[in-house]
Amino acid sequence: MTGFVSFVGSGPGDPELLTLKAVSRLQTADAVLFDDLSSAVLGHARPGAALIAVGKRAGRPSPSQLHVSQLLVEYARTGIRVVRLKSGDPGMFGRLEEEIVALRTAGITFEIIPGISAASAAAAAAQIPLTRRLSARRVQFVTGHDVTGDLPEQRNMAALADPEATTVVFMPKRTFPALAASLIEHGLSPDTQALIAENVGHPDQSLARSTMAELAAQLEAGFSSKPALILYGPLMDSEAGE
Repeated sequence: MTGFVSFVGSGPGDPELLTLKAVSRLQTADAVLFDDLSSAVLGHARPGAALIAVGKRAGRPSPSQLHVSQLLVEYARTGIRVVRLKSGDPGMFGRLEEEIVALRTAGITFEIIPGISAASAAAAAAQIPLTRRLSARRVQFVTGHDVTGDLPEQRNMAALADPEATTVVFMPKRTFPALAASLIEHGLSPDTQALIAENVGHPDQSLARSTMAELAAQLEAGFSSKPALILYGPLMDSEAGE
């Protein structure tokens, strides 16, 4: 007998941004394996459900991905309903593929329930669109580091330095100074607008506008441990309207 796994996107952290389907799955789950950034929505979990923290945070002791995948399989094999609660959207830099492969190998069925991405939530909090009709006709989501924690070596610099694209960098703080320097070398103006959004969807969220060069210098000097996104490109001015 095997159970069933629901991969559920918790959104950026604000419980009010959960989808109705996400709430339904949490209310009926027997076990919830959750990421650190998803803990704010656990109030929707069924009383008595097992709550297992499996989140990974940079610079902190964290379970390996193999261990998380094995736990997911082990819980499902007991025949229960399992929710794998992931922050943001499960398919966006959430190590979803590894866990899907583990379930398929074990013959366990599953579903994926999307969540609001932190990128969309950050733009909404800043009161700006991710696209602009004449100046930002393309949006690209990239990671700020590879599996080693360093800036990915293989980068499409022509795309990343495109002044007519809105770029969202996930997990960007440590590597952004090097990324910004490389982008400027490839022709992106150091005065390109940039926005850093920390703890999006939480009561202590913070948003700070800057330029590529200024933000890179700030992060070079030091940064907090709060999770963040960086958006850069032709960002709309939320105050002036352009």
